[in-house]
Amino acid sequence: MRHQHLSLLTLGLAATTSVLAQKHKPGSFEDGGDTLVSAMMLLVGNEDKVYILDKSENNPTKINGHPAMGAVYDIATRTATPMFVKTNVFCASGMHLPNGSFITLGGNGAVGPGGNLGSENDGFTGSFDATFGDFDGGPAIRILDPCTSQDNIDDPKCQWFDDPALLRMQKRRWYAGTEPLADGSLAIIGGFTNGGYINRNYPNVDPAFEGGAAEPTYEFYPSKGEPQMMQFMVDTSGLNSYALTYLMPSGNMLVQANVSTMLWEPLTNVEHRLPNMPDNLVRVYPASGANAMLPLTPENNWNPTVLFCGGTDMPDEAWGDYSFPKINTFDYPASSKCHRLTPEPTDGSPVDYVPDDDIIGSGRTMGQFIALPDGKLLLVNGAANGTAGYATQTGETTNMPFGMSLAAGPLGQPALYDPKAPAGQRWSNAGFDTSPIPRLYHSSAILLPDASVLIAGSNPNVDFNDSVPFPTTYKAEIFYPSYFSAPVRPSPTGIPATLSYGGAPFDIKVPASSYSGLANDAAANTNVVVIRQGFTTHAMNMGQRFLQLNNTFTVNQDGSYTLHVAQMPPNANIFQPGPGYVYVVVNGIPSNGTRVIVGNGQLGEQPIAPASVLPASVTLDKVSGSGGGSQQGGNNNDTNTNSAASRWVPQTMALGVIAGAVAFLSALGM
Repeated sequence: MRHQHLSLLTLGLAATTSVLAQKHKPGSFEDGGDTLVSAMMLLVGNEDKVYILDKSENNPTKINGHPAMGAVYDIATRTATPMFVKTNVFCASGMHLPNGSFITLGGNGAVGPGGNLGSENDGFTGSFDATFGDFDGGPAIRILDPCTSQDNIDDPKCQWFDDPALLRMQKRRWYAGTEPLADGSLAIIGGFTNGGYINRNYPNVDPAFEGGAAEPTYEFYPSKGEPQMMQFMVDTSGLNSYALTYLMPSGNMLVQANVSTMLWEPLTNVEHRLPNMPDNLVRVYPASGANAMLPLTPENNWNPTVLFCGGTDMPDEAWGDYSFPKINTFDYPASSKCHRLTPEPTDGSPVDYVPDDDIIGSGRTMGQFIALPDGKLLLVNGAANGTAGYATQTGETTNMPFGMSLAAGPLGQPALYDPKAPAGQRWSNAGFDTSPIPRLYHSSAILLPDASVLIAGSNPNVDFNDSVPFPTTYKAEIFYPSYFSAPVRPSPTGIPATLSYGGAPFDIKVPASSYSGLANDAAANTNVVVIRQGFTTHAMNMGQRFLQLNNTFTVNQDGSYTLHVAQMPPNANIFQPGPGYVYVVVNGIPSNGTRVIVGNGQLGEQPIAPASVLPASVTLDKVSGSGGGSQQGGNNNDTNTNSAASRWVPQTMALGVIAGAVAFLSALGM
């Protein structure tokens, strides 16, 4: 078993060391430890824990006598503990719930060694496999209430609830799309019932059901009635796995698949077709182009624009069918093109895709956008050629040069996209190191509460394989964006545990030690943002949103200043109810994130109040901060790791941890 149990003494010393060694080179990768299962899926449960999910395969780590499919990762110690998952979570979808719980939906049938059907099967789908111990995940609904380091992780309340006999979808769904509505319920869209590389035969004579292997319906959790047909899923047949979905302020939903786009009314099933994706570009799985909603800010009146980058323009016949692509995808360059789409413009302009700056360096498939607290998007992972997925052959060769991988040319250097920069100047990778670890199919990444980025996974193999060019990967990394060059980090107080839709504003205090320079300037350049990373898998962050709140300020005589912060905009469609992290960003430098619940924490219509009314800002001349040094964010990639740049934990806290460790050792008689 690869999991190592740390003693209490080791944990105590590790915690102390982490405080004393808070120095991180901006633009660099650090060892993130062993995830125990390959990180096909990631979600941040709270400030302490990240949860990891993998498909059923022969992971060396065992639990209950069978290969593990799940793990919980401790952020502070960078160690993982295996978790029991009953049903095969391979390519499930996932989302948050209003109370801060997380849910995963669907997956694959039970499989055994080599990805073969489980030992108990009907000839098409495995119901159970005696070797791997996994059950059919196709109809599964799994729910997790995240626990903290203070909880007993073995307590049933901290484990995945995973029992299809008690809780299941109405349809089997593999690679379904999932998006929350304003009441916290989830729309679950499409997917495979069985299949392989893409969910169609060729020629495509049955675009709706593909002989029973495609599921062109949608349903809701909790249920709002029987599943209904979605014509869009019929029209996009074959290339609509993990349909890209974004709820709009109107309550309509942007849905994109194949080269088609629509605005969909979820409660009435009315479709409003929008222009096609330009240049025959496919961005859904397995093309797996990067996509993200740009930051929602007062400046754009919280009106969404979605960015799509990369993917592939392979001709339709090149995709092949369930078994494998017709061409050698690993020789076919991924696209470098990017496009923006504003689905609900408020200025009366027509809805259409707008070309944006090409990705820096090369095209990219399986790249993933991470919304950073400074308002930029970090692009990580992926490859220059090919697509996601794996196969034993293509239509052109049985001699696969990269094992089963359908992609090649790993891209280990992140890239940064600045949505506010002028056209032609939006991409940069200056000062960013390049990771030597290929992050291809089944890799993932997610923003951590301290504003670093956890990167893990990669497994373009049907089963565990460590002897191919792109092996099953358990090694995690943590990437440190450019703002880790800052000499000090904001340390605000007063962030509430919940945010409402409209209502009375609240105050956050920013101490003088959080910044340098004039207080008036720092306060005027402070933003309060709420980020939801959501559920990350297959180059997507399902549910990811970035929203900047309105604020004014009052500068105080001691150099601190008080932020007067508006609640969320009074529209739950803009940022659906559930968990998020509040960051206070001073001159582009973020604080640690504080976990909050947006809304009332319950399923159902959310209370809406009038928009917050803020007092006018109050300045005070000749007052300065005491943070010391030059505090700049953006693309400052200072590599002086001997400075105090990343001592983000106050010295008093470090001394407190040391004192606690000494007291602990004394109590043990050491």
